[in-house]
Order: sequence, then structure tokens, then C-alpha cells
Amino acid sequence: MLNQSDKRHFYRMMVNADVQLLINDPEAGRTIDGICRDLSASGMSVDINEPLEMGTIIRVRLESANNSIPPLDATAKVMRCGQESGDGYQLGLAFIDMN
Repeated sequence: MLNQSDKRHFYRMMVNADVQLLINDPEAGRTIDGICRDLSASGMSVDINEPLEMGTIIRVRLESANNSIPPLDATAKVMRCGQESGDGYQLGLAFIDMN
């Protein structure tokens, strides 16, 4: 029998890296710093200090530790936002487009 983790289309890679989220709203136009916890070909999990609404479109930038590898620059949609301990929130992001 398949469990939830076996139903994934792409494997997750555990990451612990700084990431910047730019909210794609002309009025908001702000950047939120976060920590990328895991990454797959279809999305990522990010810890931030404030909630974001499901459906929010954001631009994600994850710098590379190696100069020969370009940074990850993608447009993503917030699919999940759950409150963690204290003031922390964990986002589930689905990639829409790689920039």
C-alpha cells in the first residue's frame, strides 16, 4: 500500500538555506526573508515570520553556494501556510515558472 510520501511525483531534497520571497503585488512590493527547508522539482517548503494568504503569487530567489551554478529564480504560488511554534509560519510553495 502506498503512503502519502510515496505518492509524490518528485523527491524532496532537504535544504537549510536563506531564501528571499518577493510578493508580486504592485501595492505590496515587499520582500520577505525566509529559510528554505526542503526543495523539489515542483516546489519548496519555506519558514517565514509572518503569514501569507493561500493563492498569493510570489517570486522566489535562492542563492547558490557555488558560483558556477546560477541561483534559483522562480515564480511560485502559496499552496499552504501553517503556523509553527511562536511567530513562525511554514509555507508550501508550488512552482509556476522558472525565471
